[in-house]
Amino acid sequence: MPVEFLTDEQAASYGKFNEEPTRPELERFFFLDDEDRKLVSKRRGDHNRLGFALQMCTVRYIGRFLPDDPWDVPWAVVEYLGEQLGIEDVSCVKQYTERKPTAYEHAWEIRDAYEYHEYDDAEWGRKFRTFLHGRAWTHAEGPVALFNQAVGWLRRHRVLLPGVSVLARKVSEVRAVAEKRLHATVARAAHRADAALPGDLVATLVTPEGARFSELERLRRPPTRTTGTTGTAFARSLGLGEHRYSGYR
Repeated sequence: MPVEFLTDEQAASYGKFNEEPTRPELERFFFLDDEDRKLVSKRRGDHNRLGFALQMCTVRYIGRFLPDDPWDVPWAVVEYLGEQLGIEDVSCVKQYTERKPTAYEHAWEIRDAYEYHEYDDAEWGRKFRTFLHGRAWTHAEGPVALFNQAVGWLRRHRVLLPGVSVLARKVSEVRAVAEKRLHATVARAAHRADAALPGDLVATLVTPEGARFSELERLRRPPTRTTGTTGTAFARSLGLGEHRYSGYR
């Protein structure tokens, strides 16, 4: 499903390895500590131990579990984990998905052991919506920036990423609510300042008969050329005398 505000490339790269992790990223997300090793050691066979480690570290790094094909993972990642596990032939990882249920069973075990949450979890869904609405209200940023902030929040809080269209729709909905709230807030403030002001502002959107632009559009347009007369008129509109404006010529 196309996502309106994301390019095809951005949508396709969502929740995937888009480039090889840097060395600091390898050490941060793919280093196996004692607890990790304890879980990995329960697997039988090098391919299962390496596949389990890949599952565990992939969800840390991209917020989703291992792609269907382990070969989609950058080779530097496979080698880094294989070195830690003492596995000489890391190509054995291709056997990991030969038994389809294995990867799913491991994913569920990892989810429970490290307390990952499903996107549709009621409690974490409420926390996520609270964050997203707050972010949309307090930051003047576009939909792509808000989408990236949403991905970052989900990863930090170990909430598994949903499909790209699901998250994009949520971002669009939240931005629409924030914009509606902003318009209502501005309208109330304008009415409190001057009851006639909202009507006057709406009138600037109307294009007068015989004119090419609305009054608002006319006010937004700068002078097509600056002349002494135009400059003087502009200065007077700001309450400046000619002698003060002359310094800007």
